[in-house]
This record gives sequence, structure tokens and C-alpha cells, in this order.
Amino acid sequence: MPELPDLTVYVEALNARLQDSEFLGITLASPFLLRTVTPRVDEFVGRKLLRCERLAKQLVFVFEGDFFLVIHLMISGRLQFSEQYKPPNKRNGLATFRFSTGCVSFTEASKKKRASMRLVQGLAGLATLNPGGLEVLQVNEAQFVQRLRSVNHTLKRALTDQHIFAGIGNAYSDEILLRARLSPFKQSMHISDEEAGDLYAACQSVLQEWILRLRKQANRKFPTKVTAFHSEMAVHGKYKLPCMVCGAPIQRIVYAENEANYCSKCQTQGRLLADRSLSRLLKGNWPKRLEDLES
Repeated sequence: MPELPDLTVYVEALNARLQDSEFLGITLASPFLLRTVTPRVDEFVGRKLLRCERLAKQLVFVFEGDFFLVIHLMISGRLQFSEQYKPPNKRNGLATFRFSTGCVSFTEASKKKRASMRLVQGLAGLATLNPGGLEVLQVNEAQFVQRLRSVNHTLKRALTDQHIFAGIGNAYSDEILLRARLSPFKQSMHISDEEAGDLYAACQSVLQEWILRLRKQANRKFPTKVTAFHSEMAVHGKYKLPCMVCGAPIQRIVYAENEANYCSKCQTQGRLLADRSLSRLLKGNWPKRLEDLES
């Protein structure tokens, strides 16, 4: 799922091409995409696009008159830009947004059709779509730590819960926790002052570094390689590959539709975190440390 760095570069690319343009209409290809009834699509036609912005993991097209078009890409949703109108792709096209300066295609490479679009009028209506998470790049360390300790969650869950922090997901939380050298399953209320400071610093450095990296990769073109897995990542998607920091094999825990990737030497003092399904199967034979797994 696109997260804060990817969505930031999306917003920059959209603003560079569409800001102050006139909205000409939407071609809908999927009946499941639009999740609202009012306002109507035709009420947006002819309005000027003031800007695009990010709201947690959502993209918001801000039109004059306090009209908002909000899209959630979910796991497989992606955007494409072209100067000329292109009808929705028959294979995975969801919609095409037409502007006086170009056309944005909304696609989803999944049969589950989880991506969504909502049309909203008024700031109060937009506020209902805001889960309320803090923007970690816009707060100081004290504000970050206060929010972190306001809940008793694992660090992995706290970082990815959009009600707590905005824009961070499965991929970048793995990268942040490795940078901070903290276990993904350490409880947020039990974190020391030093560890909390390290986690805040890791959030700042990892997210800012990836915004710059993705901006450079796009090279002023519309971003096309928006993915949850980047080859340059240190830990996410690197199961069994050597840790870039210490060389130990990266470990992974899979739960529901998510996963946590971590380095046992860097983050858990050599201890292997128990995977629920495998540890239940292996019971007493579940390896407790990296050395047990290697032997």
C-alpha cells in the first residue's frame, strides 16, 4: 500500500500538472469505486482544482467551494497521468479523472476492489474522513512520545494505526524499527525515554530519506514505480536475506494480511519472535534464538 513517502511524491506530481486546472468530469468503470451519494459528480464539473494533498493514507483533490474528491488507493490502487484523455483500462481501470491540463487514470491490480472514491462537500464532511493520526514530520519529539505512550500497543501497531500516526504503514514501519533498533512487538507504554527518542529520530530520518529518494527516482516525471517493496529497503520484503547492518538473516512474522520483518541481532538481542501459526505447530521445538534456528 502506498505510504507517506510515496503519497507525498504523488501529491507533488499531481500539483505540478493539475493545480489551477478546470475539472471536466469523471469516467467511472467500476460501480464499486464511488462510496458516496452526495454531492453528485456533475457538481464538480467546471470547478477549479486548488491543490492536491494527503490525508493519512488518502489523496484529496481540493476544489473551489469546499468540494473534495478523496481517493484511497488501498493495497493495489495506482494513478497514471497523461496529457490526452484515455478511457479506463478494461483490465484494471476504475476511473478516469479529466482536467483541462491532463487526465488521471485510477487503476487497481486486484480482483478484491478495495480502492475507493468519496465525493465530499464542506470541511466538516472532510473531517469525518480524517482518522486523526499525528503527522510525524510535523510534530516535535515530546508530542510524538506523548501520542506513542497514550496507547498500549506494540510499536508495530502503534506506528501503523492511522488513529495514532498518519501515513505510516507496513513497509516503512519495518524500516523505522530497524533504524531505531527496536523490536516490532515491544509495548509502546513500556518504552524508555531513550528508546522513544530513537524511534522519533528514526521516523524523521527514514521518511525524509525516502521522500528524497522517490522524488529523485521520479526525476520530475509522474511516479510509476509506486510499490510497497523497494529493492533499496533494508528490511521490509527481505526475508532470509542478510541484514544490511549486521549480516544476520532477516526474520519475518506473518499475521492476517500483514507481516513484520525484523533483524533478530539488531532488534531483539538474538531472540526469535514467535510466529503464531508456526509456533503452535512446532510447540516446544520452536527455536528461541537465532543460533537455534541456524543449527
